[in-house]
Amino acid sequence: MIDDAENPLESKFKPTRAETIVISLLSLVMIILPILEIILRKVRDAGVPNGSIFVQHAGMWLGFLGGVIATGAGKHLGLASTSFIPEGRWRTAALVYGSMVASVTCMVLAYASLLVIQAHRQGSDRIAGNIPAWWSECIVPTAFVLMTLRFIWHAPGKTKAELHGGWLGRLFALGACIVVGVALWIGRENPSVFFWPGIALIASAFLLGAPIFVAMSTLAMLLFSDFSSPIAALPEESLRLVQNPTLPAIPLFTLAGYVLAAGKASERLVGAFKSVFGWMPGGVALMATVVCAYFTTLTGGSGVTILALGGLLMPALLKDKYPEGFSLGLLTAAGSLGLLFTPSLPVVLYGAVAGVAPERLYRAGFLPGVLLIAVVFLYAIRVGIVAKTPRTPFSWKDALRQLWAAKFDLGLPVVIVVAFKSGWATPVEAAAVGAAYAILVELLLHHELKPFRDLPRVMTQSATLVGAVVILLAMALGLTQALVDRQMPEALLEWVQAHIHTQWGFLLALNVILLVLGSVFEIFAAIIVLAPLVAPLGAAYHVDPVHLGVVFLANLELGFLFPPMGLNLLLAASRFNKPLPTLYRQAIPFLIIMAIGVLIITYVPWLTGMSK
Repeated sequence: MIDDAENPLESKFKPTRAETIVISLLSLVMIILPILEIILRKVRDAGVPNGSIFVQHAGMWLGFLGGVIATGAGKHLGLASTSFIPEGRWRTAALVYGSMVASVTCMVLAYASLLVIQAHRQGSDRIAGNIPAWWSECIVPTAFVLMTLRFIWHAPGKTKAELHGGWLGRLFALGACIVVGVALWIGRENPSVFFWPGIALIASAFLLGAPIFVAMSTLAMLLFSDFSSPIAALPEESLRLVQNPTLPAIPLFTLAGYVLAAGKASERLVGAFKSVFGWMPGGVALMATVVCAYFTTLTGGSGVTILALGGLLMPALLKDKYPEGFSLGLLTAAGSLGLLFTPSLPVVLYGAVAGVAPERLYRAGFLPGVLLIAVVFLYAIRVGIVAKTPRTPFSWKDALRQLWAAKFDLGLPVVIVVAFKSGWATPVEAAAVGAAYAILVELLLHHELKPFRDLPRVMTQSATLVGAVVILLAMALGLTQALVDRQMPEALLEWVQAHIHTQWGFLLALNVILLVLGSVFEIFAAIIVLAPLVAPLGAAYHVDPVHLGVVFLANLELGFLFPPMGLNLLLAASRFNKPLPTLYRQAIPFLIIMAIGVLIITYVPWLTGMSK
């Protein structure tokens, strides 16, 4: 299970004032420039000169600075395996070891990035006009230096809690950096000697909870060195990230969701959907399902939905006499619905990694997303009838009043879709319009956020998640190239084709593999790690890339509920203070009915607009 919410550092870390200011300014630049581009195109048929390039580089800066903050906050994605080690010296030892490996990896990445910058200084690449590209690229080594220092500073051991910034952990992490730095300098003429010892070290660190980007980047550097490639090959490949035109959409969509979540949109949405569904059998359960799905669509993460809405929806379900077990299972399952709808961030990320236009995925994922909600609806209606839960008489007056109160929250996806479908905006520009819309709604209409007190904080929280994703994505680009150099994708394809001979068999195997891996990886990490491998396999079996993307994401939704380590199960157990076996038992019915929906999506291509 990948976890970014249970790290003990999270509640104790506060970004510096300088970090908050820079993040806020970058976020505003990324919102304002695309909107100016739209306006100027309409006024004078010409946009902001090099505006999209500046936005792309701002996205890179935001991502790497967010990665620095994520380091201090303990928000980098990694296996939560240390939570299964009893508290005491062994858990502390595992955390210290992970901090040592992470510190060393970031130190090496900082050095390798500096080599890239030195090489680029001799080139003639320009961002726009006379601004050298390497000026902007300096953020990469700077970020890795700061991440190295933070991994060292926050290394655990020898404090009251033995978890946060202990002198013993710092000493070990610093010593590891020095030892590895000296060893690399001595063995620089023959770096391949570090291959197998490095593999052993990083594998053990990964299993003990070191961040995934640490494991990926170290593996990539070891693979490059085994081919006698320079150590700078990884950051050189990673810098291709800034060339991805959809990159800025990731922080913009994330910011829009975080702003609405901070502005108490959840309470308004609960009132609106209860007024619509309350008269039906199982009406409150239907309301909870829709609210969770909608909230997950906006925030891009089911963990956020469970943590944010659990305390609001569980009492509402119990008050209407829904069985406690059903209520636990429903909120655990509904937290993974909604990931296929506009403006869900996983769809954008999959499109960027697999080379599929996000708007095609949104269009293809609409009916499958509705199907997954519908199967949960049917089960909720059955439970409502059996439990004889009370119904609220439908009132047009109350429904219109509640919907009117939530109109701006409900309008965010509509604004984004209209901006793009009208032809006025590109996907990134539509994302900027959505972020601006969310900010204006919460600042000027609902007055839930204060511009100088709350908005910078929300922008920084959003950038922290973005940083964890962008750092991971950058390292994945380098690892992918290292695997290509070793011809591993071709070897995997040959092995699969030798053992699976039909498209039907391939899709079934994919269902099973993604179900299992989806329970181990958080969805962002799963997309970044697995999509580059799955996409060519799908092409070999003549699976439409858009249909494959929808199947991929739907399976990962299901993986959140798969015992023993599905992310939703662990978060729900923590949120509702219930033992994991209880969550396993209550989630099984939802796992089964959603699995039926995923199989229908997989083998009925017309649901995604594709034909066999």
